[in-house]
Amino acid sequence: MTDQLVNVMRRDHGGTWIRLRTMILIRWIAILGQLAAIFVAVQVYDLRLELAWCLFFVGLSVVMNLAAALIYPKTKRLSELENTGMILFDLVQLSALLFLTGGLHNPFSILLVAPVVIASSTLPLRYVLLVGGTGLIAVTVLGFFHIKLETEQYFILRIADIFVFGNWIAISVAFVFLSLYARRVTQEINTMGDALFATQMALEREQKLTDLGGVVAAAAHELGTPLATIKLVSSELIDELDDHPELAEDVKLIREQADRCRDIMRSMGRAGKDDKHMRFAPLQEVVETAADPHQDRGIVIDISISADSTASDHPTIHRRPEIIHGLRNMIQNAVDFAQSQVWVELAWTHDKITVRIIDDGRGFPIEMIGRIGDPFVRKRRISVQGNQRQGYDGMGLGLFIAKTLLERTGATLVFANGGLTANKQRGQPRGAVVEITWIRDLLEQQSTTLGENQTF
Repeated sequence: MTDQLVNVMRRDHGGTWIRLRTMILIRWIAILGQLAAIFVAVQVYDLRLELAWCLFFVGLSVVMNLAAALIYPKTKRLSELENTGMILFDLVQLSALLFLTGGLHNPFSILLVAPVVIASSTLPLRYVLLVGGTGLIAVTVLGFFHIKLETEQYFILRIADIFVFGNWIAISVAFVFLSLYARRVTQEINTMGDALFATQMALEREQKLTDLGGVVAAAAHELGTPLATIKLVSSELIDELDDHPELAEDVKLIREQADRCRDIMRSMGRAGKDDKHMRFAPLQEVVETAADPHQDRGIVIDISISADSTASDHPTIHRRPEIIHGLRNMIQNAVDFAQSQVWVELAWTHDKITVRIIDDGRGFPIEMIGRIGDPFVRKRRISVQGNQRQGYDGMGLGLFIAKTLLERTGATLVFANGGLTANKQRGQPRGAVVEITWIRDLLEQQSTTLGENQTF
């Protein structure tokens, strides 16, 4: 479900995220810059320009801006096609001004890069190619065809042909390099934003499940009194209905069902609403809770305590949703790729707590170990036997969510392989290894008293 929602979000990225107001503001800044450049060229440097045509193209941009501001609401977000149209208009308008003012001999020709870079950051690839192709055609045409810049004395301002060619090469390379750079950075930001949103959803879901346990416990406590009242009244009615056996049977049924409701609520919320066990539990119990949904998937999950850790010093830690969900995802990943068994080893010292998850699968691909935990990458290699389970050659969100949630609790994660070799005996740890380490004081309950259970 999380992956499906994120896919929808990723499809929505692009032009629909750009506000019309933003594009209008950028265009106003460009208009002011163009007017300032024309004023300085004419008044300060006494250049002979096609002033009427220059002002025409600047005015055209002004008209477009005013029309967009008046016709559309300020909150409008541009579609991909609308955004492409606005960027193409700005590119053509700027190219027309450069045609009137010296083409590639004009140092402002470098500004042609701006619309292409903006397009690469906001638009799908097909529109980026359209804008980039238009920009490349424009800069090529401007290299050969343009109105020469002249002073009042009719001196032609131009640079050597080799520098014109250099400008063409530089701008063309800038189209490609800066567009790829901007697009890559934008995709990274969008990807991380989507993944963090999915992480937040997973945490909220786990928090709701945790809160539900407390709600059930509170309900069991609060419903104790009305159920006891129903039982008392029904018992008195039974005594009064000795002469009406058919009614007495109905009242007995009511009393039995009241007892059943009491037993159900007690079993669902046995701890009571103020039981501190809802918030704290021994480390092994928390790990078992995380592993429980995967116990019946045909893979043996062996949870054990390291020989170096003493049972008398067993840590009692916070039952934080981040910890349970993170460990559950890590164990799920191990079960997904294990052949027959997963080992979960618990270890602790006076200052650290370690959970080590090992499977007997093929391990992590060597080339991917450095990227494990990044969102939207493949999690493991496909089995050469073709028996890879369906649904796990996906976006890598599971590991990213687990890693992010665990790191929020102060954990440090290390991913490695356990030394898979052909002569390893079956049933021995040899696949992927995930080691999760916390500083003990961050997780452990300071007081070992869990409190008294509420009576019903």
